[in-house]
Amino acid sequence: MDKILLIIGREYWVRVKKKSFLWVTFLVPIIIASLYGMMIYLIINPNKFGDLKRVQVIDSSGVYSSRLKDSPKLNFIKNLGESLPQSKKNIGKNKVDYILYIPTLKDKALVAMGGQALSPQGIQLIGEKEASIQDQEIIQQQLDEILKNKTYAQAGIDTAKLNHLKSEVKVQSTILTKEGEKKGNSVASFGIGLVGAIIIYMFILIYGIQVMRGVMEEKTSRVVEVIISSVRPFQLMMGKIIGIALVGLTQFILWIFLTLTVTTIISSNLNPSGPSKTMEKGGASEILEALSSQNYPYLITCFLFYFLSGYLLYAALFAAVGSAVDSETETQQFIAPITIPLVFAIILSSNYVVMNPDTSLSFWLSIIPLFAPVVMMVRLPFHPPIWQVLLSMFLMIPGFLGTVWMAGKIYRTGILLYGKKVNFKELYKWLFYKN
Repeated sequence: MDKILLIIGREYWVRVKKKSFLWVTFLVPIIIASLYGMMIYLIINPNKFGDLKRVQVIDSSGVYSSRLKDSPKLNFIKNLGESLPQSKKNIGKNKVDYILYIPTLKDKALVAMGGQALSPQGIQLIGEKEASIQDQEIIQQQLDEILKNKTYAQAGIDTAKLNHLKSEVKVQSTILTKEGEKKGNSVASFGIGLVGAIIIYMFILIYGIQVMRGVMEEKTSRVVEVIISSVRPFQLMMGKIIGIALVGLTQFILWIFLTLTVTTIISSNLNPSGPSKTMEKGGASEILEALSSQNYPYLITCFLFYFLSGYLLYAALFAAVGSAVDSETETQQFIAPITIPLVFAIILSSNYVVMNPDTSLSFWLSIIPLFAPVVMMVRLPFHPPIWQVLLSMFLMIPGFLGTVWMAGKIYRTGILLYGKKVNFKELYKWLFYKN
């Protein structure tokens, strides 16, 4: 054990003292917090940096033109008296960004049939460059509202009364816990789970590859031959894996602390006004309330467990790959089988599990050790039964021990083997070597 601790200390301090470690540790939180501040500022001031677009309206139907209203992003120009071909030729000269062309509508397009108005065909938004999605949505919403009001008027429906009668139904998610009832929010749970899963996924890949490269460097430089004379291969492998894990954990804790500090400073300097008042009454306040009601000690404890156990499971496999090859180009055939379960887990988590956290598929994925660190992290904010979480954690332990045993068998043989092209059949033989 003393030798393993010595190797852990060496691996930890060699990496922590590097300038690259310090640069990344301090720059990443500043970048993340700056992006967060920019995002909040743009949400509060959505039209701050948007250029005002000029839209020339050619309305052959005579239905829409007089009813179109300017917005902070669009300015409608009407009654220029130009035909469509002329407007296309003069689009740059008239300082017009887009031409909104509305052809003549047939009478049947403005009557109600079965309670639904027929949508007019052939409306075009023409420009020298494609209009943004937001600009198209603003125009489509206005045109749709105008057509609805026209149809209601022809059907004898008072639109003022209709708008007054409109209501919006909201369903509040409530969670029954031992402490009492708590308000839930699927959007907040979605965000927490997905962010946690992505962090674990990135951590495993980044630091797992560091383990592999560290093993390869010592092997190709023949330094390992000197080290092996004093320690057993298994001790060297475990020391390297745990040492790099502590480096990653140190960096992660510093990132959290520094990101929260810088984010608090940036957020306190933002002075929300106008749209933010609306946000406080809407979905943003509900999400913030749901975020504050999460059981963070429980989530952080589970996160740290999957953070470390998932890394240790995969890092052992990466170490085995590094010991079996002589160059990084040879690692490609072995890395794919290791990373495929991880990539599969993050793809399914972000597209299926986060939408269906309680299905049978989500359950089974969250207890299989190769998928559990990512998938269970997505499920945790949705409050899965505690027995499922404990089962997943319990299975992670033999999963980790199994990969360490396999990696140790491969490591002790491959670390001193040079100049031989290794394949999966050869690796399988190494697992059963007795000496």
